[in-house]
Amino acid sequence: GHIVRNWKVRWFVLLQDKLLYYKIEGGKKEPSPKGRILLDGCTITCPCLEYENRPLLIKLKTKTNTDYFLECCSREERDSWALDITGAIHAGHPVQVQELHRMKNSFKLLENISLHHIVERMCDSSTGIKLTHNLQQGNRYKETFTGSAVVDWLISNSFAVSRFEAVTLASMLMEENFIKPVGARSTEATRYSDLSEQFLDDSTALYMFAESSKKNIGSKEELQFNISELSGTIVKQGFLVKQGHKRKNWKVRRFVLRADPAFLHYYDPTKEENRPVGGFSLRGCLVSALEDNGVPAGVKGNVQGNLFKIITKNDIHYYIQASSKAERAQWIEAIKPLT
Repeated sequence: GHIVRNWKVRWFVLLQDKLLYYKIEGGKKEPSPKGRILLDGCTITCPCLEYENRPLLIKLKTKTNTDYFLECCSREERDSWALDITGAIHAGHPVQVQELHRMKNSFKLLENISLHHIVERMCDSSTGIKLTHNLQQGNRYKETFTGSAVVDWLISNSFAVSRFEAVTLASMLMEENFIKPVGARSTEATRYSDLSEQFLDDSTALYMFAESSKKNIGSKEELQFNISELSGTIVKQGFLVKQGHKRKNWKVRRFVLRADPAFLHYYDPTKEENRPVGGFSLRGCLVSALEDNGVPAGVKGNVQGNLFKIITKNDIHYYIQASSKAERAQWIEAIKPLT
């Protein structure tokens, strides 16, 4: 409410240029709307974290600077309303609407991503994720947060544009031991779920900061690279998702393609130092796109499509995911002449 800041149930109807809301009497909406929100010039914030105990909010700010806070019944409903309202706001710009729907399910992490930076922001006492005490199955856990709170925080702080992307990012934080599961719900997921489903976007799954989030993780034995293989001209670089050789899990890596000599190196975005964590010569390699109708042998875990494979002359197979078919084609086109 605008005058008395209480919360009331209203029936909402989304039109092309406005959002109407109606009072409900006797289980039915009244024939005339109680009010309307004009969408021209509106800005939308979702998720809106201004009310700590109300995680399902959408905030609309009109061009006259009036704030509306709308609470939904579930995260799925909230995100669906937010997507449709945003589409109505940009109704006169069909390209923006198309881009909005593409972004909803796309895999496109920020290119300057640093997990250390994200964790520092998450730990901030004023703007970071809120730590709470939670009781689960008779056990009390201090300074914890829920999986869905992590996803909401990552989206609201512009580290991700969709829940799928935020879950992927949160999985990286957990895999790199920045956050850890606590309690039965989240711990069981790490034991029994597929690697791609170990982090839960769930309001009953509890997590907390690991000790390693307060200090740098001890580095593994560093790989040695010949200076000559890092001296080539950079032809292409960008973020792709690579399947690991041992655990068969998927990790975001920054790939750098060089010519003269022809090498493909990949870097860990969680590390501050600019050293590759792997790489190989492209001479004698085979590179090809993989069809999306079925998961090929040798591929496990969270496969979103847009796969391609590189086989080295030593018969080592690398499985890599791009964010789109166009991006996959660009990488293959850039690699092929160097093989």
